[in-house]
Amino acid sequence: MLSKIIVHKVGNRINQESLILSQEELQLEDEMKELLEDFFLKAFKSEEQFSFYSDTYLVNNPVYSSVSEIFDDRDKFVYEAENIAQHLYEVAENPRVQSGELFIAYFEGEENADGNKIDSIGIFKTENKNPFLKIFPQNEAFEIEKDYGIGLSKLDKGALIYNSSKETGYAVSVVDNNKNGDMYYWFEDFLKVKQRDDEYFQTQETLTVYKEYITKQLPQEFETTKADQADFLNKSITFFKEKETFDYDEFTREVLEDPNVIESFGNFKSDYEQEMQVSISEDFAISEAAVKKQSRGFKSVIKLDKNFHIYVHGDRKMIETGQDEKGKYYRLYFEEEK
Repeated sequence: MLSKIIVHKVGNRINQESLILSQEELQLEDEMKELLEDFFLKAFKSEEQFSFYSDTYLVNNPVYSSVSEIFDDRDKFVYEAENIAQHLYEVAENPRVQSGELFIAYFEGEENADGNKIDSIGIFKTENKNPFLKIFPQNEAFEIEKDYGIGLSKLDKGALIYNSSKETGYAVSVVDNNKNGDMYYWFEDFLKVKQRDDEYFQTQETLTVYKEYITKQLPQEFETTKADQADFLNKSITFFKEKETFDYDEFTREVLEDPNVIESFGNFKSDYEQEMQVSISEDFAISEAAVKKQSRGFKSVIKLDKNFHIYVHGDRKMIETGQDEKGKYYRLYFEEEK
């Protein structure tokens, strides 16, 4: 439930635009509270979460420090909201960053089954202004005017910080639907967040490194057809959809099968972790949401020149490859035409 909210106007410092700070919270009717709450919160659809970090100590992260103060003492809401707006104003280093309204809100959480509740703080920035028409009576007719305002269909930028896991940088949901030529401004320069090392992250990274291996490394080391690659991709997604937990040995044994391929994948995974500076676990609970998102990129399509696309969904044994006097060919076996 939205219990506190304040709004500031944050211009682009590089373009010599102003920072206009409010001194008081907005006092809203219940209907407006519900409208804003729906507008802000519906933007956070992904289960992917982040956490604040710092190159030195967490307390040196300005946003982390401010939200910590608010969680500890709500009387500091107005003061710390001003600090957050000031920080956002100062980090603009790109003239293409748009000015906009910065809303800072406090949400009281609902009690769960254990009688606990988790409050949250929202930081939302609106940048794009949409045209709308105002129609009003004038004498015995109507007049129409064009104006601009904040559309309620999509939030430009937002962060929702949950009052949990304070020691490791809180649990944070983030959206940036208007990067406008600067993909680092919101995530890195302002919030300074990184993806949380949770089951979503582990599922996502495991599927990412596996796909990289199958599509790029495997064909370089082993004699592999596109149909073989499609089969490997299909079997991996099936494994993740059917299992609740991931076990590395079980996965490689069931999906990769060949000991030489398993060893090759292990080496590739180690190189990937070192290069990307991540640590991918070999035992974790599988995130259904991450599987659903990643599986969109696991489409097993065999492209034959510009004439045909073969979408492979299942049994590798139903596809044969060969070559004759007319050229290379695929032979497909099926039981029923639909």
